[in-house]
Amino acid sequence: MSAAGLLRVSVVVPTYRRPRMLQRCLQAIASQDLDPASFELLVVDDGPDADTRRVVEALAKEQERRGLAVRYLEAVGTQGPSGARNRGWESARAPVIAFTDDDTVPTPSWLSRGLAAMADDVAAVVGRIRVPLPDRPRDHERDTGGLEQAEFATANCLVRKSALLAVGGFDERFTLAWREDSDLQFMLLARGYRIARAEDAVVLHPVRPAPPGISVRQQRKVFFDALLYKKHPSLYRQRIRRRPPWNYFAIVAGAAVAVAGAVAGVPWLAWTGLAVWAALTLQFCAARLRGASHAPSHVAEMLVTSILIPPLSLFWRLRGAWHFKARFL
Repeated sequence: MSAAGLLRVSVVVPTYRRPRMLQRCLQAIASQDLDPASFELLVVDDGPDADTRRVVEALAKEQERRGLAVRYLEAVGTQGPSGARNRGWESARAPVIAFTDDDTVPTPSWLSRGLAAMADDVAAVVGRIRVPLPDRPRDHERDTGGLEQAEFATANCLVRKSALLAVGGFDERFTLAWREDSDLQFMLLARGYRIARAEDAVVLHPVRPAPPGISVRQQRKVFFDALLYKKHPSLYRQRIRRRPPWNYFAIVAGAAVAVAGAVAGVPWLAWTGLAVWAALTLQFCAARLRGASHAPSHVAEMLVTSILIPPLSLFWRLRGAWHFKARFL
């Protein structure tokens, strides 16, 4: 039997200039409890980056004698993890593709447990993501912790290659790591494919260090919510967000009324708008701090970012609606 005939699963890992994290991830994948000859590992470099290539090639040499094939691929003519994953699964030789990210640490039984859940009538399997968090996490830590409740995340899923071919893979218009996994999930569901869960197929997702105020930069991801909504409006409302973020609209409206009142020389209007803006912003900040770290530096960060997030989020939301021509609020 040929080597390709022995392969049960191809693991695809997109990466972008994080060689140390990538090395940790790849070592965990190489330590799976499967026969090394039954799976292959494809690393798709969205850089490309010389340090990343060295990490992959060193592992390939180390694993060659065990029978584990490790391949380095460059993502050419694309941008973001969607395109990188497409280059990976298109080059894969196994009938099942396992996806994870370069900042995860798959447990030794990840692949075997995921494959065990891949029954004949199942097109995709979603495993469990565990995010170690302190009792009182900071904002970016709790944001990463949300992955534990994700319905379908490319940090831990297995998909039949035939299903990927049928839906066309990942939509490469999702150029950031945001909503591209939900888009794949919705495309599979729309075609009637069955998605199963494997709670014992576990990957760990340690929280990466992040600079203060990272939540402000992350608002640009909302741009791609408009694309997901345009493609799958019903599923978006059922599974992502049932209604627009009216609190953001109210906060921004309060600020606009305050400015308009000040410019027009109408004090009562300016003070009313300011009061509404301040009350809703403090309410938003208090909600974000509930159960989170109350360290002074974190409280200050939450106050500042709670002022900035609503207008920035609406800006990217409306810009996405305009760009993708979606009736999306």
